[in-house]
Amino acid sequence: MSSGFPSPDGPLGILGGTFDPVHFGHLRLAEEALDALGLDQILWIPAGRPPHRGRPTASPVDRLAMVRCALEGHPRFALDDHEVTSDASSYTVTTLERLRTGPLATRPLVLLLGADAFAGLMSWHRWRELLGLAHVAVASRQGVDAAVLPDELSALLARRRGPLAALAGQPAGRIVQFPMTPLGISASGIRALLRAGRSARYLLPESVLDYIARHRLYTAS
Repeated sequence: MSSGFPSPDGPLGILGGTFDPVHFGHLRLAEEALDALGLDQILWIPAGRPPHRGRPTASPVDRLAMVRCALEGHPRFALDDHEVTSDASSYTVTTLERLRTGPLATRPLVLLLGADAFAGLMSWHRWRELLGLAHVAVASRQGVDAAVLPDELSALLARRRGPLAALAGQPAGRIVQFPMTPLGISASGIRALLRAGRSARYLLPESVLDYIARHRLYTAS
């Protein structure tokens, strides 16, 4: 695991989130995306001030540290701390714009989303600009059902859906789908267990559990 921008030129996955805390569901999604999408690496970007939800329970610094613990030793995972260290709100579109101004200007970027997140894409800030900056890869057990999407998003999926091989051929613009193993793990469920004084072992890495215990995160008091 490294910090900052990775160096190869192939497709780079982008995985953002609050990671409050990071758990095996996040890690398994990333691992399966590497294989299914032919990605060189995945850049993890913990959100600093997510505008679309309530304030995370753990501080930005603690959430960044937990992700660093979880990624340690994985050569194809990299960590970007810009959103955590910034005072600005964390919008995906502005993060992608920032990445495009540096060494990743022409590299294929692949924004990794769950099916639920994709279905709510129209609520995102400047969402129509996302495909001009990156591909979108939707992880789902059964794929995305266009019938349950808003009309405009369904039409966008029909126009931009592409084969997995399309990701390496251009920097942005395609929507692809890939299967993932459903683990049934949620950060909110882990927080509830820890607040109740119960074990969360085997739901997240031991290194993250150790960090949570040392810093007394997610406790009832």
